[in-house]
Amino acid sequence: MEDEEFMREALRIAKNALGRTSPNPLVGAVVVKDGKIVAEGWHRQAGTPHAEIHALNMAGELAKGATLYVTLEPCSHFGRTPPCAQKIIECGIKKVVAAMEDPNPKVSGRGFELLKSAGIEVEAGILEAEARKLNEVFIKWVTTGLPFVTMKFASSLDGKIATATGESQWITCLESRKFVHKLRDINDAVLVGIGTVLADNPSLTTRLIDGKSPIRIILDSKARIPLDSKVLTDKSARTIIAVTENAPSEKISAIKNCGAEIIIAGDEQVDFKILMKELARREITSVLVEGGGQVHFSMLKAGLVDKIYGFMAPKIIGGEKSLTSVEGEGFLKLSEAITLKNFTSEKIGEDILISGYVKGDFVWK
Repeated sequence: MEDEEFMREALRIAKNALGRTSPNPLVGAVVVKDGKIVAEGWHRQAGTPHAEIHALNMAGELAKGATLYVTLEPCSHFGRTPPCAQKIIECGIKKVVAAMEDPNPKVSGRGFELLKSAGIEVEAGILEAEARKLNEVFIKWVTTGLPFVTMKFASSLDGKIATATGESQWITCLESRKFVHKLRDINDAVLVGIGTVLADNPSLTTRLIDGKSPIRIILDSKARIPLDSKVLTDKSARTIIAVTENAPSEKISAIKNCGAEIIIAGDEQVDFKILMKELARREITSVLVEGGGQVHFSMLKAGLVDKIYGFMAPKIIGGEKSLTSVEGEGFLKLSEAITLKNFTSEKIGEDILISGYVKGDFVWK
């Protein structure tokens, strides 16, 4: 129980950097001596010291003969920073308790072996399920070469996201909209279709104090985006326009002149799988999809969605021409319908939020 108590603290402080460490994982570390926490630290941003280094620096001489609790196997290789395992050895740590191995197949287990070869006792697997949940984004990206994709939609009780005239602001309450801005804050990127840009001209930024605006990804097969769109003019975040090979070259040049990046993915329509692989290659590890019904269906049909947040307002809009959360051809058999796994429900202001996983809880072993 004592091990779990200290590991829970390490997991808790790791969350201090939620949304800030990409493409690195969230990691927390706690130094314990004589049954008491003497130092702790967490990884803050890629390229900066890892959690173990912060904790060991704080501990100083107290690290000698102490136990280090860490949420992820200490690294043994030179990446953006020097290896943590060597620092642990040099500081005289007696025992390392880790929640899980590094999921990166290129380095998994090597940190533990380095520690053991130096005579340090190693124990792994304490609160592993919680640790894997904490880093589901990193685990998927590093093991599959794809970003973790979260889909969000807000609808009325009867599943409408806009009236027949296209009015959609606002179906859900203020509290729900604030929650969405928190989702933008912790994701690397937000993705919408060109239809959303043409209809609403959104900025797709995070309106939170000290919030981080995500990279904006626009699905725009034919490069129809107006050059005065907010996502091209406000410069508050990076913008990527996903087009096809058939998009006009002169329009692509004009978009680039606005400072946006171009990804060519597919011939007639944007190929989502090609796009996602390219985003992952660019170290974009998490994508929040806020598209319309057609984008949602296409992403679901392609099997690229990992998690869903569905906000439902206590309103009934009706109308056969009103827009719905998921459109397209739909799933023709109930047996093919998407059923959320490990879902939860909660009240957000006046609305109900249902969130869950498309393919089950993510352990990515």
